[in-house]
Amino acid sequence: MKATSLYLGLIGGILTGAMIFPANAQVTPDGTTHTIVNSSGNNFNILNGLEKGNNLFHSFSNFSVPTGGSATFDLVNTPNITTIFSRVTGRNVSNIDGLIQTLNGNHPASLFLMNPNGIIFGQNASLNIGGSFIGTTAESINFADGFKFSVADTTTPPLLTISIPIGLQIGKNSGSINIQGQGHNYLHQGNFIEAINREPQLGGLSVLPGKTLALIGNEIRLDGGILVAQNGQIKLGSVNRGTVNLDTNFANLKLDYAPVENFSDIHLTGAALIDASGNPGGSIHLQAKAIQIQDSSAVFIQHQGMQNSGRIEINTDFLELSGALPNKDQSLILSENLSSQQGANIDISARQVLARDGGLISSTTYQNGGVGGSISINAAESIQFSRFSPFDASRTSGILTPSYKGGGRGGNILLTTQDVLVKDGAVILAGVFGGNGGGNININSGNISLIGENSGTSGASALAATSFFGGDAGAIAINTNQLLLKAGGVISASTSGSGDAGSLTINAGKSVEIDGSGSILSQPSRITASGQQLPPVFRRIFGLTALPSGDGGNLSIKSPNIKVSNQGYIAAENVGNGDAGYLQIQANSLTLERKGQIRTSTKVGQGGSLELSIKDLLLMRNNSLISAKAEGQGNGGNIIINSPVIVGLENSDIIANAVIGSGGNIKITTQGIFGLEFRNQLTPENDITASSQFGISGTVQVNNIGVDPNSGLIELPANVTESSQKIATGCADTSGSSFIATGRGGIPQNPSQEVSSDRTWSDIRNLSAFQKTQALQTQIPASPEILVHATSWHRNAQGKIELVAAKSPTNMRSPLTCTATVSN
Repeated sequence: MKATSLYLGLIGGILTGAMIFPANAQVTPDGTTHTIVNSSGNNFNILNGLEKGNNLFHSFSNFSVPTGGSATFDLVNTPNITTIFSRVTGRNVSNIDGLIQTLNGNHPASLFLMNPNGIIFGQNASLNIGGSFIGTTAESINFADGFKFSVADTTTPPLLTISIPIGLQIGKNSGSINIQGQGHNYLHQGNFIEAINREPQLGGLSVLPGKTLALIGNEIRLDGGILVAQNGQIKLGSVNRGTVNLDTNFANLKLDYAPVENFSDIHLTGAALIDASGNPGGSIHLQAKAIQIQDSSAVFIQHQGMQNSGRIEINTDFLELSGALPNKDQSLILSENLSSQQGANIDISARQVLARDGGLISSTTYQNGGVGGSISINAAESIQFSRFSPFDASRTSGILTPSYKGGGRGGNILLTTQDVLVKDGAVILAGVFGGNGGGNININSGNISLIGENSGTSGASALAATSFFGGDAGAIAINTNQLLLKAGGVISASTSGSGDAGSLTINAGKSVEIDGSGSILSQPSRITASGQQLPPVFRRIFGLTALPSGDGGNLSIKSPNIKVSNQGYIAAENVGNGDAGYLQIQANSLTLERKGQIRTSTKVGQGGSLELSIKDLLLMRNNSLISAKAEGQGNGGNIIINSPVIVGLENSDIIANAVIGSGGNIKITTQGIFGLEFRNQLTPENDITASSQFGISGTVQVNNIGVDPNSGLIELPANVTESSQKIATGCADTSGSSFIATGRGGIPQNPSQEVSSDRTWSDIRNLSAFQKTQALQTQIPASPEILVHATSWHRNAQGKIELVAAKSPTNMRSPLTCTATVSN
């Protein structure tokens, strides 16, 4: 790794036009600011310069510090200086592998080091600055009175100023800043439920407590590098081109990137560390196009004392946390609170946020009365968490805000984005591990998906607010368009100890789908507010009792379309001594397929109640279940279902049963229920039961509502006669006669109904042309052919049989008709 870092440093120098010079040519003035450099071996003493008020200006053609050497800005002759501005006008990279320091002076002086060719801080680089340190590859430092301390014009002595700096001008050809090192050695924890033991660092760049360490260049790389500002500020800005505005109150240096045209990247590799811990915790601000925190690297604040902490702020287009090194912790953004006040908040603004292979964003609290820092991520496109550390499956990717033993309340989690994907055992967890309580989780996203399991620990891809032991768990509120849980995905507000579970509220504008298929190592996909029993391996880790004693939480889901299939389930239940929670679902359609379940249950306490308000259809198929049952001594819960159509097929049941306790009550309001029938006990059919094996059975009430099919009808006579028999016969042609039923016609409306139009049919055509009387004409029908019976048979000449009748009578009397009578 060292050879690789040196090689990269040399390549970086070549690409920026730099050369590595002998030690005696490392710090060389350019003659424009009366700067004097006295050397003794690899040590350089820098004197004079141009003094303007409290500002001191130095200009160098080269500025590098060899390994083991030093560059000292001597302020003996300029004791009132508060800020030193130094520039490098040559074409060489500043290669710093020794000490940069300030000496004497009545005021702790801050130092600007500007070299547009680039700056490399080697593994042995260090700082001993009385004030703050700002390293930059800008081309000029801009001042409030319009003056620019620039590297571009060195032909004439600069017209210097007593004004304050207000900006850094980064050119399109500005170089990078590289910080090299051996990586941190104290973030690895033997027991991950204990606070980090911060030990003194060997190497790295650091400033005095409360001061600022800022690096602004065209790409910033920490290859095992370490930056420390104890209870101070660390600010990294990777700018490709543009102006960075400054507010040089060095105790609280502010950088404004609004005028920047383009950003570059920040890379942390090789267990690199950015640390602003202290009493109180300081602040860290990273600004770049892309930020990669890899290979056990960390951004870290540990807050101590009684004052307010700073925060971790990250602004980027793309943020990635990934990977780990052997015997090192995972890649982290971490806020620890050892104070009775609130810890450092973590605020991330990005287009995409990705944490994989153990990448973790975490805020913890250990002190009683303290509150963990909140984690807020605003990602324009997506937030994705996946997998776990390749060297330790228990170190999974995601977000954690735990409160540990002896601690206060955990921090909150707020996520705002278009798409959230949690897969392969990654987690979003607000957990209580002995603290006073857990933080809340609020997610606003267009789509949320939780898919897959942790193959090392059998853990699910989870979004959870859980109390393992200690105080109550926090609440979860989800607002999304589509929610998908598959192959072990879990959303849970739960307790595994004495604390109560929090509430869980889900509003999905389009759909909620829970697919239990694909789960191999853990339980099927589910949404729960429960008192749960953890697997034995987790109970051993946390020292948990076999069963929880806290109460389960309430669960509310609202979405137009909800589908639960393949043994997936929605539950408000309690496997311990506490009560189950209340479960409420509102939907247009609710479908349970292939052993899909909606349930509340308890073993000892009161069974939870379950209410389903379905606008269109409740469909249950293939052994699906709606249940509010109780086991052991618990009482069954109540079930309330409101749905116009309820269909139960293929041994699907609705039950509120109990064993020793009382059965629950079931109340169903519907216009039609199909397939399901009330029975005293479960059968292979589609059952509705509320029984108790040894206690009092509950009640089942089914209310059919809607339009009465008999309302407003006229009672018909019991003996119906053939209408054709009622047609009058007479001396007229009846061949075209018919009987037509005209309905109610002019029958008055039912007085119990509202008034509506019911006009009878009226023919308004002009029929005068058809009303002329014509003369009566006689109609004599043709004589019908008279059939005569055969009297014998014989064989003709062709051998065929023929029937033969006697000769028909010649004179047959025609039958009388009405017309014949008239004509006579």
